[in-house]
Amino acid sequence: MSRKGQSITLSVSERDKAELEAIAQEFGMMWGDRPNISKLIEAIAKRKLLIGNNQDWKESRIRALHRCITALTDIGQVEQAQIIADLLLERSELSFPMRQEITNFVGNSPPPWRKQIDQYISRQQPFELAYQDPAERIFNFSVRHARITPHEKRQYLDCWCEETTGNSDLPNLVHNWCFRLDRITEAAVTELSGEWRSGLDEIEVEIHLLNNLAFAYQSKPEDIANHWLADQERVKRVIRKVSSSFWFIREIMQYTSDCMVVSPENLRDRLKQKIFALCHLYGID
Repeated sequence: MSRKGQSITLSVSERDKAELEAIAQEFGMMWGDRPNISKLIEAIAKRKLLIGNNQDWKESRIRALHRCITALTDIGQVEQAQIIADLLLERSELSFPMRQEITNFVGNSPPPWRKQIDQYISRQQPFELAYQDPAERIFNFSVRHARITPHEKRQYLDCWCEETTGNSDLPNLVHNWCFRLDRITEAAVTELSGEWRSGLDEIEVEIHLLNNLAFAYQSKPEDIANHWLADQERVKRVIRKVSSSFWFIREIMQYTSDCMVVSPENLRDRLKQKIFALCHLYGID
């Protein structure tokens, strides 16, 4: 003869009941195919499930995890970013604006073509990219190396393509292209036969850093030399691999009085043109 358990009555709203049922289903507390709140409470009473404080995370931890979502998204690790987003949404410490932002992120999955690109990059599989920009122009590229890179807080697809027409970079870098992902309104991505390249084309650039910048400079992964010059006081020599003269010039133009490009000559000439144009703009001879 079976023994009946004692019954209790819970006074909860329909919303809270639905939440309890969702928790019961998550932990496998079921009666047939329906979640069973009684089993959930029994598991808590028997300490098979432990109740923890959901409002004891410091603000610094919340901010750090929030930044991780953006950082992972920028490098194409969207699934990992969504895992952290789901973790944060479980917390009660989130401010309303942050919760709304993260909820929108979870609800807006990337378009299929972006997922395909991430998969091809992960598999090191060449692919053909046909996309339409906001001006409704259609472009086609045969991509043999690609990576998702953040430039100035936006995501770009940096890639090596067979096509060079229209590329205004230096001659040794004309196979490298940089596409801003949020400006691609629609795209078609298909598998391409052939070999995957090990990286983008690169040139070696030598720069000299002066004054406070020489002391404050922190080495970057693309640096292949970084040392003080023995014959010049307080001058640091840096040799770096560069795959885009556009982004390199944008970076060093912030430090024009403390940074000098030594080589290659064609990059120096391009930088001179920028400086001449700036002087002309301000009426400097």
